[in-house]
Amino acid sequence: MPTMDPANSNPSRAEELKVLANEAFNAHKFAQAIDLYTQAIDLNGDNAVYWANRAFAHTKLEEYGSAIIDATKAVEIDPKYSKGYYRRGAAYLAMAKFKEALKDFQQVKKLCPNDPDASKKLKECEKAVMKLKFEEAISVPESQRRSVADSVDYTTIGTGTESSYFPPKVTAVAAAVVLPAVLAVYVGTKAAIVVAAAVMATVLVFLGAWWLRSNDHVFSKSQSLDLAVEPEYAGARIEGDVVTLDFVKKMMDDFKNQKSLHRRYALQIVLQTREMLRSLPTLVDVNVPDGKHFTVCGDVHGQFYDLLNIFELNGFPSEDNPYLFNGDFVDRGSFSVEVILTLFAFKCMCPTAMYLARGNHESKSMNKIYGFEGEVRSKLSEIFVELFAEVFCCLPLAHVINNKIFVVHGGLFSVDGVKLSEISAIDRFREPPEEGLMCELLWSDPQPQLGRGPSKRGVGLSFGADVTKKFLKENNLDLVVRSHEVKDEGYEIEHDGKLITVFSAPNYCDQMGNKGAFIRFEAPSLKPNIVTFSAVPHPDVKPMAYANNFFRMFS
Repeated sequence: MPTMDPANSNPSRAEELKVLANEAFNAHKFAQAIDLYTQAIDLNGDNAVYWANRAFAHTKLEEYGSAIIDATKAVEIDPKYSKGYYRRGAAYLAMAKFKEALKDFQQVKKLCPNDPDASKKLKECEKAVMKLKFEEAISVPESQRRSVADSVDYTTIGTGTESSYFPPKVTAVAAAVVLPAVLAVYVGTKAAIVVAAAVMATVLVFLGAWWLRSNDHVFSKSQSLDLAVEPEYAGARIEGDVVTLDFVKKMMDDFKNQKSLHRRYALQIVLQTREMLRSLPTLVDVNVPDGKHFTVCGDVHGQFYDLLNIFELNGFPSEDNPYLFNGDFVDRGSFSVEVILTLFAFKCMCPTAMYLARGNHESKSMNKIYGFEGEVRSKLSEIFVELFAEVFCCLPLAHVINNKIFVVHGGLFSVDGVKLSEISAIDRFREPPEEGLMCELLWSDPQPQLGRGPSKRGVGLSFGADVTKKFLKENNLDLVVRSHEVKDEGYEIEHDGKLITVFSAPNYCDQMGNKGAFIRFEAPSLKPNIVTFSAVPHPDVKPMAYANNFFRMFS
């Protein structure tokens, strides 16, 4: 248990600081709240409440690694403090560490057996973990997985109203999994779970033998997705294979009025974008001719109406007005489908007008938690969930502008000496790993201290100005531009001017009150011209509206 030097202890002043911190938290000033809780902890480090409250503030800033550290300290101080386990469980959940979260929620239930809220969340967590186990049990190894995108052809799409075909094997496997799952989850007894496991194992063994004996597949080139465009459809249409500016404008106008794009055209946009992205290198070189400009945007996170505002302020993407959107296009905001289809459509219209980089939220694990997966199912269909996952694995990881500006979503590395050639050699066509160069490009953050430190997010690392300057010098670069973090003004210049963070989702999640920003670079000087903007109104659809009910309980 922590101990305080009596000479530095001042419990009454610490309590005053806690009250001020709570006020800052309620005003959504989470960084200020963290600073005030820290001051309270410095004066009275034996108070578990201060640690748990600071953990909650870290969670609001998506600093889940720091939240876990603080919540762990809280339960070390007071092993019976249920809120400490609750805060840690919520942070584990946000990092998709469901099994660790379950242990903490079980402890909350043990400490508060009569708390209906604790019981409800424990039950939902148990369901999530069981669902995860079932998914792991029936998952196909990566080496044996067939591409969904290679199995569909938008040029031969159906002749009538939609009637998607599910092969008998899919139906059988679904029955083998779903029926035992229902029995296990909703009956809930140990006996039911044992029976469910036995039934599932037996059925899957027979299905596996049947599957291996035959040579057909779930998806094949002969499969037709019957998505013909109905005569009464009045939305945007693509004529032939060419995506035009008129089409994109019509589509965006429809989206603005909460109308949908027909799935036939959505499919065409996604598949065409995939082909373009697959042909690109992992590290893309961008050439901006003298007298021309180039715009870099940060995270958009499904805030479609703010994306429209960027185009209103800075013009539509074109060969003469090119953009780079630096990852995290989706999740959190509930118009992620509209955002991603708009960005992809501009890419199809003019590949050199729209550059796209992968962020940490262009991944299955994040999309499952933060709403994009559920939104895609609601607005498009199940097959698009896999399609987007495949396309996200094709996104480049970084860009270099005129051999001088390195642009990446997250940050730099845990080791010195990383060369651009090593970044180019990364195999990006996969889900992000939990360590290594690819992980660090997507997840790392700058820190004010020199050297390197643990990540406040629990993934990647924090790196100082010396790390930034050494990387730039070794690669003959001038500047790092990255995104990944909310900034009050929409941007922040750090590391003695050698690193700029840009974030383009104003009033993030409808609660942060921050501005958004984008950066215009004009050649040949490439001096950054930073433009900030405020949030614009949007329809009354809350952030995370399409996330799983369980995850929304903790958002």
